[in-house]
Amino acid sequence: MLNRCAPAASAALLFCALVSVARGSDVNIAVAGPMSGSSAAFGAQMRDGAAAAVEALNASGLLLDTKVILTVADDACDPKQAVAVANKLTTERVRLVVGHFCSSASIPASEIYAEAGIIQVSPGSSNPKLTERGLDTVFRICGRDDQQGIVAAEYIHRTFPNDKIAVLDDKSTAGKGIADVVEAQLRRFGEQVIRQSYVAGEKDYRALVSRMKKERVRVAYIGGYHTEIGLFVRQASEARAELRVMANDPLMTSEFWAITGSAGNGTLFTFMPDPARNANAAGVVAALEASNLSAEGYTLYAYAAVQAWAEAVNRTGSFNAVRVASALRSRPTDTVIGPIRFDRKGDNAAPGFLVYRWREGRVETVEQN
Repeated sequence: MLNRCAPAASAALLFCALVSVARGSDVNIAVAGPMSGSSAAFGAQMRDGAAAAVEALNASGLLLDTKVILTVADDACDPKQAVAVANKLTTERVRLVVGHFCSSASIPASEIYAEAGIIQVSPGSSNPKLTERGLDTVFRICGRDDQQGIVAAEYIHRTFPNDKIAVLDDKSTAGKGIADVVEAQLRRFGEQVIRQSYVAGEKDYRALVSRMKKERVRVAYIGGYHTEIGLFVRQASEARAELRVMANDPLMTSEFWAITGSAGNGTLFTFMPDPARNANAAGVVAALEASNLSAEGYTLYAYAAVQAWAEAVNRTGSFNAVRVASALRSRPTDTVIGPIRFDRKGDNAAPGFLVYRWREGRVETVEQN
């Protein structure tokens, strides 16, 4: 809605602008991700975080009389379904999409959102291509795989000298993308790397484990998702393979431990700093727990996506995507995960990656970078 207030002092102008957008009553936003399928745990995290943020936003009155309505959309981490979801959300005139999760879903959907003038903020799509195409309304709060992969490769090179290394991937956009980064960095360090791929959705990795044993591999880096990696870890343990596994950020879910049990002890992975452990997130974490919800993984990153968008709307007095995108880039925004500062590409300059380890059903920080 256009601001039709007459010229006045700057404070009055801001108030009029806010009223002009606020009196549009209901405003639709969406969270889109894998609400079904093998990655549904991450869709649930995003859904819970976005829903909690919307509830808090509506209670705060930040957007004056506006009521924000949240739609939950399932893409099952499938690119074609993600495109269908994106097309449907454009017809519903959503102002923000928190999503998607899988890079293979976010990247094609982002073209549709950009053309329709919809802000997209992904909590979990880490493939660099998402923000490398000059789409002004596309953002991500998580880090990038060209950051994450280097952290993993440096840790492997430093911690496991002289051990034989394999780099595996599930052929997905995210899994292969980060495995390529890890392999390239390890080769720069002078490491000899065995490279192998598998098909996402497989359940029997005994042949792959057998090859790792035969080749005397001691460290396997896997780019993929928690279900397949969990099965690989469990089957490697059953085969008594002396193998240390390291993987990417989708291991930040309790479902990984549910698959592996004690076989998962010592499994390494990279993830952004866990905001659930920070004092500034204590109130939100407590509220989630009171509702029998978890703050693990991407929950608070989805929460922060809503916060950042709402603050940008508040500052601009507009739901216009171009204005909101400019505001998101203009200065840092305080959120539940800490200050978010988006660069010109739409990447969060803040997060970085840490190395974590599974130990007796809990995640512990191994090393900060």
